[in-house]
Parts: sequence; structure tokens; C-alpha cells
Amino acid sequence: MTLLTWGVILSAGICLVALSALVARTFAFRAPSSLAATQGSAARGMRYAFGAGMLPTAKESARDHLMVWVTGMLYHAGIFAGLFYLAFTVIGFLPAAIVAALRVLIAVGAVAGLGLLARRIALPHLRQLSCADDFAANLIVDLFLTAAVIHSFVPTLRGPFYLVAILMFLYVPVGKIRHCFFFFYMRILFGTFFGRRGVLPHRGVREA
Repeated sequence: MTLLTWGVILSAGICLVALSALVARTFAFRAPSSLAATQGSAARGMRYAFGAGMLPTAKESARDHLMVWVTGMLYHAGIFAGLFYLAFTVIGFLPAAIVAALRVLIAVGAVAGLGLLARRIALPHLRQLSCADDFAANLIVDLFLTAAVIHSFVPTLRGPFYLVAILMFLYVPVGKIRHCFFFFYMRILFGTFFGRRGVLPHRGVREA
């Protein structure tokens, strides 16, 4: 184990602990009591939240900007592929075929991320809505994906790849990248609450 390898492990651990602490803080707020009887199923609400509720047809903003939604999905697929690739460079060996497949996903994700960044810069209304964190988060993740692709071709360049990974892990809890963690947490709360109230799934909508 090199010093940078331990740095990746330590920074990832710090990231997880910090995100877990942020989630734990949400439990400090007392849940409001409901006087109404349960009208539906929390389980059905959860299935909808992680099924049909994630399709573009369920969100007006996604329906109206389908290409942006697709680009975002490719971006996030590349990010998860990059994290998977990073994990296996730390703990084990990946067959060449899997490396090649991950490389494609990561490269597509990097292009998608840069495209979304260019769109944010080019469109005046997006620039006005954006803050420094929006640009920093995108750039750090794009740098991570680019470093992962380069490392997949040149394994000797592990140092720069790991340094960028350490930077990203340390930035996640304090920046907007943390939405990748809170997304799943919030979908659970969303599906459970509105499923129990009988709001989800909507009538006539398939759950998955």
C-alpha cells in the first residue's frame, strides 16, 4: 500500500463519516405527528419513488428537457463507473474486458459532464442561477473522470488519479456533490411518506 492509496481510503472514510453525520443531524428534528389514518402503503410509495417516479415522464422539467435528462443520466453512470473503477484499483485486479467497459462509461460520463458545464456557462439564465459551488463541483468530478480514463490507459499515472480522488472525497461533504448520497436518502423519505398518505403511486401510473 502506498501513501496515496491510504490517502484515498482515509479520505473516502472521512467522506462517509461526514455524510452519515449530516444524515444523523436530520433526526434531531422531531417528526411531525399525523392525525390522519394511513391511506396507502409505504412499500408501494418506495417502489414508485425508485421506479416510475424516476422516469422523465414523472417530472415536467425532465419531459421538457429530455436531452438534458439523458445527458445527466450518462454523467451519473460515468461517475458510478469511475468510483467502481477506483475501488478496484485500490483493493484488487480488474480483468481487461471490464476495464475497457468501464473506460467507455467513464469517458462518456466525462464528456456529458463537460457538456453540462458548457451549457451552464453558455445559457444566461443558468449562469444567473449558478454559484461557485456549481462550477467547482462539476469541474472536480470531471477532473476525476478524466484522470480515471487516463489511468485506465496508463496505469503508472496512479498518483494524479489518486490525488484527484482524495480532493473529490474531501469536497463531497461540503459541496453540492453530496446530493449523490442524499438523493437515495430523500427518495426513501419521499416514497415512504407519500406512499403511506396514499398519494403515491398516482392513479393510472405503473409502479415500475
